[in-house]
Amino acid sequence: MRGVVRSLAMYHGIPGRHRRIVAFYGRFLGPGDIAFDVGAHVGSRVRAWRKLGVRVVALEPQPDCLTVLRLLFGRDDGVVIAPVAVGAQVGTARLGLSSATPTVSSMSPEWIGTVGADRGFARVRWDRSVEVPVTTLDALIAEHGEPAFVKIDVEGFELDVLRGLGRPVRALSFEYLPPAHDAALAALDLVDALGRRHGGAYTYNYSPVETMTLASDEWLDADGLRALLDRFRPLGRSGDVYARLSPDH
Repeated sequence: MRGVVRSLAMYHGIPGRHRRIVAFYGRFLGPGDIAFDVGAHVGSRVRAWRKLGVRVVALEPQPDCLTVLRLLFGRDDGVVIAPVAVGAQVGTARLGLSSATPTVSSMSPEWIGTVGADRGFARVRWDRSVEVPVTTLDALIAEHGEPAFVKIDVEGFELDVLRGLGRPVRALSFEYLPPAHDAALAALDLVDALGRRHGGAYTYNYSPVETMTLASDEWLDADGLRALLDRFRPLGRSGDVYARLSPDH
């Protein structure tokens, strides 16, 4: 639980951060919208989205994080807290937990192996695992309605989450981590193909870790985003890729 306490201080205790998050997501969400928080952790996005009047489905399989989410939002009728992971198909999977750093708990053994070899993760240990239920984005849409935004932050399992989405959503984000650069590009390819397959077109941007700013003044096509990530990759800092359907679609 010590790691979760550290997360609470980081995501809820820094002055001005909540205000910046609200302002940032205001470009994607408004009152009455639905948003899915896939990997809700301790609820910093849930809190900001509720400030915007958004109905939130918070998906989080980590037991300690679920305790926090229920304490913070359990009495809020505008928040559904679902104790599940999200993947390519409905079922179960093993979640590797890092007790000291729960932000990097993951269902991807390959991702754990890749980032675990990086110097920035030298002190991280995945010290236990639990079996968790898994649903899909398509199943969530059928149950809760079409989301205006889907945030995917699942430490290397992003591609599996996106494989469970059969049609484009208005906007989404997924995590970018330089040591797992190729996995992020695979997720980008999948999102881009999903949009084109349904007659839409996504444009993209990138936000360095928790800055709540966009790296490019203009929204980019997939090739433009790849070039942008190539410039940020040597810095070794994580962040999030944002995708939105062009207004014509």
